[in-house]
Amino acid sequence: MAGLEPLYALARAVISRPQDALVCGIHWELVRHGYRCLGTGDQPGPDERKSELLPAGWEANKEVYTLRYKSTDDAHELLLKAIMVEDSMILNVMDRSSQKVADVTLAVADYINPEHLDDFHKVYKNTEELRTRIASGIIAPLRGPAEKAEKEPESRRDVHWDEDPLRLPPRQPMGTRAPSRPSPLSPFAVGGEDLDPFGGRSGGMIVDPLHSGFPHPGIDPSSGIPGRLPPGAVPPGARFDPFSPLGVGRPGPDPDHLPPPGYDDMFM
Repeated sequence: MAGLEPLYALARAVISRPQDALVCGIHWELVRHGYRCLGTGDQPGPDERKSELLPAGWEANKEVYTLRYKSTDDAHELLLKAIMVEDSMILNVMDRSSQKVADVTLAVADYINPEHLDDFHKVYKNTEELRTRIASGIIAPLRGPAEKAEKEPESRRDVHWDEDPLRLPPRQPMGTRAPSRPSPLSPFAVGGEDLDPFGGRSGGMIVDPLHSGFPHPGIDPSSGIPGRLPPGAVPPGARFDPFSPLGVGRPGPDPDHLPPPGYDDMFM
């Protein structure tokens, strides 16, 4: 509880009971959350100013402590009453600007060592629990919806265009050469291009023997195929879907392509 130690040292002269030490700790938690003390009592006094220190006479009534606070932005003014009921302290806080009320009950012995009022390093215990009780029981209920900490938007991971098939690839600047289409490494890549509407994959539905991954004699269809295609019939770099077997020694027709002699059944 950084900052509480010098505050406690200044107030030590008037701290005579455990509840005094507890009020001192509660006051500092309100200061930590952006409030400053205006003074004691229900009504404002002359020449009041916001301060991180406890005002004179704050400990005069050991049964009911009454303190007033204002936020640093002047949006909220709190009236704090700490009422002792046997060994417990009931905190009743009202925001005069919104008329909201918050209540917290604290057992003094849970947070103060009464035998160590002279030693700041031993007088407080369970300080994290005390801070949590004040924050959740007083600060949060009296805070307006617009003042709640806004959650930072999660950083969006930049997805490269080729990781998402539904993202359009970046346009290629004019004057640059289009990258060569990689040949599939195996015949099982057939169909990849047709599954990707943006052409990020390789392998079409038609098996291209010139890009199938199988060994081939290095035929360039753009130079023409003797007896079948003249030179230039296939544009350079275009995928060539052959309409007949390549190479010499073309086999004859399959006998099963024709019906048996004298058989004219159209449903054969």
